[in-house]
Amino acid sequence: MKTKHNISHWLKLAVGTAILSFGLFNIHSQCDITEGGVLGMILLLEYWFKISPSITGVILDFSCYFFGWKMLGNSFLKNAIFSTCCFSLWYRLWEHTGYIIADMSAVPLAAAVAGAVFVGIGVGIVVKEGGAAGGDDALALVISKIAKCRISRAYLLTDLTVLTLSLSYIPLSKIIYSFITVTLSSRIIDKIQDI
Repeated sequence: MKTKHNISHWLKLAVGTAILSFGLFNIHSQCDITEGGVLGMILLLEYWFKISPSITGVILDFSCYFFGWKMLGNSFLKNAIFSTCCFSLWYRLWEHTGYIIADMSAVPLAAAVAGAVFVGIGVGIVVKEGGAAGGDDALALVISKIAKCRISRAYLLTDLTVLTLSLSYIPLSKIIYSFITVTLSSRIIDKIQDI
């Protein structure tokens, strides 16, 4: 019975990161709609320095995991490392596959909502399984634990910081859509935690 649970657990972490990376590659990266936290930071670094998120994601995530390790424990760290590696592998696969969803840049509100659904569901699954799909998840979980607040509020704090930095390459009119996507995705993550 325990083996079935372990397989199910690891499979859920892999599926969650697949959903997340698919949405980031096919919608956010293509439409210049960013996420907050580390997810938004890897898109920012991709834009300014042309460094693949499959590389920067791992570097930034492991840096953030150090802060969450003592508060969230060893099992969290193991789940987070697995999730981060899965995210990078999935993102690399999407880069080689190419875009599957048509460019939604002409309909930014639809892109913001669709992106939020992918991010919210993907991250929600991973966080519910006790992991983190990225360093921002680790930071949000730590902030949530310290401040004793809902995880959606912790995400919003880190997201607003990165969205402000993203004004360096995304026009204010598009940042509005990024705000919509981070607000919706954090709500979806909260709802998945309550299921």
